[in-house]
Amino acid sequence: MRKSVRTLLAAALVLGVAAGPAVVPAVAAAPPGAGPAGAVSGPGPAGSVPAPGLSEAMPAPGLAEAMSAVVAGLPRADATAALVRVGGAEGVWRGGAGVHDLESGAPADQGARFRAGSVTKVFTAATVLQLAAEGRIGLDRTARSYLPELIPGRYARVTVRQLLNHTHGIPAAGLPGTTVEEWYAHRFDTYTPRELVRSAVAKPREFRPGTRQHYLNIGYTVAGLIVERVTGDDFEDQVERRILRPLGLRDTYLPRGAAELVGPYNHGYQTMRLDDGTTGLRDVSVWGTSEAWAAGDLVSTTADLERFVRELFAGRVVRGPLLAEMFTLPGVTDLTTGAPAAYSAGLSMKRLGGREVWGKTGGRWGYNTAVASTRDGARTLVYSVNSTDAKGQDMNRTALGLMVAAYGLPD
Repeated sequence: MRKSVRTLLAAALVLGVAAGPAVVPAVAAAPPGAGPAGAVSGPGPAGSVPAPGLSEAMPAPGLAEAMSAVVAGLPRADATAALVRVGGAEGVWRGGAGVHDLESGAPADQGARFRAGSVTKVFTAATVLQLAAEGRIGLDRTARSYLPELIPGRYARVTVRQLLNHTHGIPAAGLPGTTVEEWYAHRFDTYTPRELVRSAVAKPREFRPGTRQHYLNIGYTVAGLIVERVTGDDFEDQVERRILRPLGLRDTYLPRGAAELVGPYNHGYQTMRLDDGTTGLRDVSVWGTSEAWAAGDLVSTTADLERFVRELFAGRVVRGPLLAEMFTLPGVTDLTTGAPAAYSAGLSMKRLGGREVWGKTGGRWGYNTAVASTRDGARTLVYSVNSTDAKGQDMNRTALGLMVAAYGLPD
């Protein structure tokens, strides 16, 4: 892990866990008279209540206090709300804090839906691997063999496996804007998956396929199109039929590019330059997602994602030897950092607190999400943070604090 990330994690431990409630800067302050929602958790500090249906699993020593301290004081400068679930044999904690929206100051909805961003990739990878288990997709077959009209000769050797583990060498699609303000102005632009792929493959490749790793959305856009080609069905319908319905994920859906969230949600805000020239928070809850598609447009809840992670790691979503693809890192280095590859098919791995933690983070404007677990499922973590700095260069402070509180600092 890069030194800068380690430093941020250490700062998160000090500021988010040890320091407790933070002073709320004026830019993120709740309306007058509106107090932040308190945490709702497993057995722990005064005022907390047992996690429904999980009263037999007690939190590990200090877990409730550490998790509560991270979310205490919301809303604040970096986040307006947070929803968290820790599960597994090592103990359970469920909690949340913050506000539904800054205007009303109403408590955050604990069952709210949110934009899960790149956590979508885990669902896409699982769908592709299910089709591989059925013999309908070959991981070592080329993307061009499935989409010959779309993938040009310069990318003829890119395989499906390389699409999933980000070693394909296809650059990002060209999208307008270089700042959050410019992206906001284009928030209702729509793109088809094929338009995105054509834009990307028209460029020179970043590296020879299979020799480096570069985390980008485009590989999953191509993978989603391959799912449609081999099934003759919409990608969204395949994910629903194969994963959402069998697991009973009733509050999870793929919005097909829709800008508005369906069902209850806590508002997302982003720090940016406002119309009057000042810098402040803008409500970004309504934002189109067509450019993300199979790489990042999932909407879910912490309860649904916790169930998904538990079932996935137990081998009940992707079965047999193909599950190993999700826990196998390619033996190459990262294109931008030179560090060993950290991404597998759908997941990523970090060593925290002396052990491997596998999972996936995701960011959409106003929302940061993560799913994580030890390989044996002894400790799982799911969070949604309504962050005001989503998709920034550094990880959100509250999100960092939650990861450290659950698993510990990087080795």
